[in-house]
Amino acid sequence: MARLRTLGAARAYLVFSAGWGLLWAVSFTLSLVYQVEVAGLSPLELVLVGTVLEVTCFLGEVPTGMVADLRSRKLSVILGLSLIGVGAMLYGALPSFWPILFAQVVWGLGYTFVSGAVEAWVTDEVGEVNVQPVFTRGHQWVLAMDMVGIVLAGGVAVLFGSLQAPLIVGGVGFLILALVLVVAMPERHFTPAAAEQVGTWAQVGSITATAARAARRPGLVRVFLLISLLAGLTSEVFDRLWVARIVSDFPLPDVFGDDSLAVWFTLFALVASLIGLAASLSANRWLAGAVGAEHPRGMMASLAVLEVAGVVTFALAGTLGLALAGCWLRDAAASVSAPIRAAWLNRNVKSRARATIVSMMGQSDALGQVVGGPVLGTVATAAGIPAALVIAGAVQLPTAWLYLKLRPPAEQIDQTVPPPAS
Repeated sequence: MARLRTLGAARAYLVFSAGWGLLWAVSFTLSLVYQVEVAGLSPLELVLVGTVLEVTCFLGEVPTGMVADLRSRKLSVILGLSLIGVGAMLYGALPSFWPILFAQVVWGLGYTFVSGAVEAWVTDEVGEVNVQPVFTRGHQWVLAMDMVGIVLAGGVAVLFGSLQAPLIVGGVGFLILALVLVVAMPERHFTPAAAEQVGTWAQVGSITATAARAARRPGLVRVFLLISLLAGLTSEVFDRLWVARIVSDFPLPDVFGDDSLAVWFTLFALVASLIGLAASLSANRWLAGAVGAEHPRGMMASLAVLEVAGVVTFALAGTLGLALAGCWLRDAAASVSAPIRAAWLNRNVKSRARATIVSMMGQSDALGQVVGGPVLGTVATAAGIPAALVIAGAVQLPTAWLYLKLRPPAEQIDQTVPPPAS
């Protein structure tokens, strides 16, 4: 316990990242298979489940970001992990449509408490100049522990003979991680609002005004919001329907008996994480200049094109091998781009409203998923999953142009929070 108390912010972030990667994989690697095979959800119900999750994220991102900006980033992360744990356990306990919808609300709200808060916390603690390698290292730990978690998810499912078991085990793990971080997570460089001002309209209004100004002005924040919106329009239909596409269009060999689906999708996820980790390590070794650039426009545009190519390849593939190659290409490009995008954004917003502005990105992504999910889910039901995926890829393609359009600002826009009105 004493050793935990001495952890610096960078190491604590790696503890968080490792735990997050492990437990996320344990909880959710087989969750879509669980929804299809155990809960028996239809394609439209699969998308609606995702839509409810994204509505929760859309409504919760900015209010929970304000909790992090006004009260405590650490408190926000701990509360979020606890809610994710409870939600995952509810998710696995009751395999039918309505209980699964309720579980999405619980763990989705928890996700919004973590989103934005953890990035803002570590940026404050290690400094804006030093945060890029911390984000990258943390993401690599997520990918590495994701592989361990994938194996554990499959093992737990086989051991207990149930696709529900990994969700419950992972939920308990999230509660344990929250307890560990209560001790291990320092918060030395954040000054909360005065107790009498927390939750006042003046403080909330000043945070909201700061974020709104950043979104209205031409520049990185506004472009990132649009990119997040387009990414959300694409990701919802892919994330919800890729399992259904493989199960329905590419019958998998029944070589593992009753556990064949669990084992196959565990293997698919394991390979995806291995490729993602290899891509991240390779990019940081061979393309270090592009990855660490102050404004990595070309790198991010190229990765966006690769993501779209992966989606379209998966949609049009006539064989299982080609479909998986497209899926893994998309995932690898996303793995490389995630820490670059996070560092780029956090370097260009001031600390006082950082969590709220980062949360706005999640809100924009959620809005895209809320709008795009039902529409493309209906297309998938009427015209087939491949048609919906091709449309999704076409919608995301302009993100490459948006990245290239960004230019370094002549001077950093001051986004400090003005004092509350008296």
